[in-house]
This record gives sequence, structure tokens and C-alpha cells, in this order.
Amino acid sequence: MSAAFAETGPMERNPSRESLYFALWRGRVKYLSGAIMIALCLIMLLPLYATVSASIKLPTEAAAIPPTYFPHSFTFESYMKLWRYQAGLPTYLVNSFGTALITIGLTLGLTVPGGFALARFPIPGKEALFVFLLLALIIPYQALLTPIFLMFAHLKITNSLIGLAIIHTAIQLPFSLYVLRNSFTAVPPELEEAAMIDGASSWQVLVHIYVPAAVPAIVTVALFAFITSWNEFLGALVMMSKSSSFTLPLIIATGRTETSLGGTDWGMLQAGITISIVPCILVYLLLQRYYVSGLMSGAVK
Repeated sequence: MSAAFAETGPMERNPSRESLYFALWRGRVKYLSGAIMIALCLIMLLPLYATVSASIKLPTEAAAIPPTYFPHSFTFESYMKLWRYQAGLPTYLVNSFGTALITIGLTLGLTVPGGFALARFPIPGKEALFVFLLLALIIPYQALLTPIFLMFAHLKITNSLIGLAIIHTAIQLPFSLYVLRNSFTAVPPELEEAAMIDGASSWQVLVHIYVPAAVPAIVTVALFAFITSWNEFLGALVMMSKSSSFTLPLIIATGRTETSLGGTDWGMLQAGITISIVPCILVYLLLQRYYVSGLMSGAVK
């Protein structure tokens, strides 16, 4: 009896010890993972904190070396200077928002019908055509700015929002077409067949069936088009020569050369960067749910 207990006792106790050890280790790993994630978030947020804090410091404190980690006093002087800078901050915000909205409209107007055609119509060699259109992703648009500028100067659309929006649309087209084409392909063809039996045209099928089904992908394309246009700098630098036509990134770069206390006015510069960040964050937070699902529907195919 004692021998049998000696043989079975350890076998009965070991699983409980192992499960207890596993539970303790799993709890420690969970807390360790949480601590690592918090540390990474803090590291990523430090530049944002430095930007915002510098924008509300006095000019002398914003230019201090070594920098102060916490503002000794709060002021909106840098924002007021940026508001009155050259043509005025509202002009540059209107230019940036106007260019971004035109870019979104052109991008969706071209890629929604194009993606639908590549996904559903029996076009000869459409796969080769699709790959050819995606090849634009490997060509840096910076290499094309000189001929584009000469062409736009001939058409007299330099220093115009529509000209800049065309460049931003060209940058965004290949990726947007990829996302929408794959999203339209994922829609069950039975829905289209049922609509065609009821007498719907191809345009009605697109508007009433495919567009509602691909709303997350469309929102994703619009979000990327907005961020691309809002942050783009080099195309605007080449195309815009009048200060009244500048976008926000251009005026921030121009403010970099402003002098204050013998050097760059870092307070005004950081105020401009802070203002430029806010719309991107707000748009992303508002559309995050659609963005994640739309990007996955366009990428996982």
C-alpha cells in the first residue's frame, strides 16, 4: 500500500506544481509585456511631447540649450506669430485642406471605377494591365517632377491647388487601385448577377452594391490620400512659387529660416508642426475602425 502511494503520489503532485508554475510565469509575462508596451509608447510619444511643449514656451526658453524638459511658463505667443505669419495661417490651412479634398475626390473618382472594371469586367490581359499599373509604385515621383513642372507651366496650372492635387493623386493612384480592386474582387458575384437579372446597369451595380460593400476600403483610400496630400512637401515646393499658394508644410519650412534671438524661431516652428499633426490624428482616430478592416480586405487576398 505504501509502495503504491509512493509511486502515485509524486505523479499526482507534479501536474499541480507545473500548472501553478505555468500560471505564475504567464502572469509575470503578461505584466512584463505590458511594461514593455508602455515603455515603447512613451518613447514614441516623447517627440510629440517635446514638440507641443516647445510650442507653448517663451521664445527664450524654446531656444535654450540645453533644452528644458518642462515649460517654466505657458504662452501662446508662438501660435499668434504663426497666425500672422506672411499671408496668415488660415490661408495656408485652407490651401492644405483644399488640396487634400481635391486629391481625395480625384483619387476616388479614378480608382473606384477602375478597380471595379479590373475586378469584374472581362478585359483581355487585365492581370498584366493591373501589374503594369502597379509598377508606378517603384518609380519615385521625385524623378518625374521636372517634366511635370514643365508640362504644368505650359498648361498654366502651377501655383494652383488643382495642379498640386493632380501630383498628389498620381502619387496615391497605384496603392489605391490595388486596395479597391482586391476589395471589389472579394464581393460575392451572386449579388451582381441578381442585380443584373433585375435589370440593373453596370453603373447601378457599382453604386448600389459594390460601393456599399467596399466602404472600409474606400475610407482607407481616402485616409491615405488625405495624409499623403497633407504632408507632401517636395511637389508643393516645386510647383508653388507664390507665398499665398503655399501649403502648411511649405510655410513651416519657410518659418525654419526665420530668426529669433540670433537663431531659428523654434517656438513658431514647433507650433506649426503641432498644428499640422492635429488633423492627421483626428482623421485617423475617427476612421480607425474602417481603416483597419479596409486595409486588411485590400491586402489579404
